[in-house]
Amino acid sequence: FLGAGKPPMYGDYEAQRHWQEVTYNLPVRQWYVVLLYAKLINPDWIALHTSRGYESQPHKLFMRTTVFVADLLVYIPAVILYCFSLKETSTKKKASICALCILLYPGLILIDHGHFQYPLSLGFALWGVIYLSYDWDLLGSAAFCLALNYKQMELYHSLPFFCYLLGKCFKKGLKGKGLVLLTKIAGTVVVCFAVCWLPFCTDMEQIMQVLRRLFPIDRGLFEACMFSSPPPRLANIWCSLSVLIKIKNIVSPQTQLKLSFAVTFLSLLPTCIKLTVQPSLRGFKFALVSCALSFFLFSFQVHEKSILLVSVPVCLIINEIPFMATWFLLVSTFSMLPLLLKDGLLLAYAVTMLAFLSACVASFSIFEKTSAEDLQLKPFSLSLKGYVSWFKSFPKIVRSLFLLSVTLMGVLSVMSAAVHPPQRLPDLFPLSVSVISCLHFLLFLVYFNVVILWDSKNSRSQKKIS
Repeated sequence: FLGAGKPPMYGDYEAQRHWQEVTYNLPVRQWYVVLLYAKLINPDWIALHTSRGYESQPHKLFMRTTVFVADLLVYIPAVILYCFSLKETSTKKKASICALCILLYPGLILIDHGHFQYPLSLGFALWGVIYLSYDWDLLGSAAFCLALNYKQMELYHSLPFFCYLLGKCFKKGLKGKGLVLLTKIAGTVVVCFAVCWLPFCTDMEQIMQVLRRLFPIDRGLFEACMFSSPPPRLANIWCSLSVLIKIKNIVSPQTQLKLSFAVTFLSLLPTCIKLTVQPSLRGFKFALVSCALSFFLFSFQVHEKSILLVSVPVCLIINEIPFMATWFLLVSTFSMLPLLLKDGLLLAYAVTMLAFLSACVASFSIFEKTSAEDLQLKPFSLSLKGYVSWFKSFPKIVRSLFLLSVTLMGVLSVMSAAVHPPQRLPDLFPLSVSVISCLHFLLFLVYFNVVILWDSKNSRSQKKIS
């Protein structure tokens, strides 16, 4: 795993172990003040200060076990319930196939278990989606508040939750039932945040210290690159553009922050407006994808693993657009290839990618679902009727592009693992992975926005059966 045995940071394993050390030994008011990085089983695992950089196979097994238990308790049940409640998966067999494909997604398997990343925030967010699908808006709000307070990166999903619920309130009328619903949701959010933040609200300095740790904007736009050598190439727009334009050298950190905020906000604004004006469960799920992808591409301090926050919502629509969802999920895992190679996960990467692709091809017959209608582009194609004649050959073009993309990812994966780059270009392969993945993601962003903005189905509710 990345950083193992390498001071001063030691990697993700040490980061997670360190939080066990801090939360067990120190009072709450000191959790976010100590800047350095189970007791019943082995006190040495979390001995204060002296356990820095501690590594042992028993503790790694303990950590992996707790990640798996968190999966079993929160994430996996949510995936299964979600698939079995979908209107489109009307039989148990179809629901089981859908759940299997989602749980086989390589990115989550490799990162959550390889980097000891607990899936609780994604699990809680998924429970929030499920509750909203049953019109249990207060439970949905509470579940998402737990997700957001567990991990601040859930801000990627916050605007779709906010706009969808606000749109429902508008639809019910803010002078009647809508106002009552809005008041209940606001009260639920306030109570959830109060419970989560109460231990840290001893004084204003304590609150500010927590916020500084949660949002370390002083580290700059490229903070995610600073902890490894050579730095990884991230598949977002800023790191890809830095190949041609040295943004860090020509733009001040404060301007970087403002530029990042402006571009992110503008890129997700159309989707949020559409969802607020025409709230629907279908639009909500697609908005989760589009907004999270905008955050990943344009926001501040992106990390390779942040693509998982886009991938999980894509998993939720894999039954609706299996071809594009499968394609995106393959690219999302490929985008993390430099990180996975540093972790020594080449074999696991290859096996899980092939298993996932095989399961999707066998389960959804993805190559047979490439028409404009299958890809949810029929309204858009009708609006271009008479102007774009190549829509007739659209399925063939899309299949060809998919095969070209998969071939390119396969070749680059092999070259990254087996070929030494030129001495003058040591970062050639990570850079290529970054730029190619970023181009894919930009095209996917355009695609998902087209689906959302031209979708006439968003004008009516797309509810699930109970």
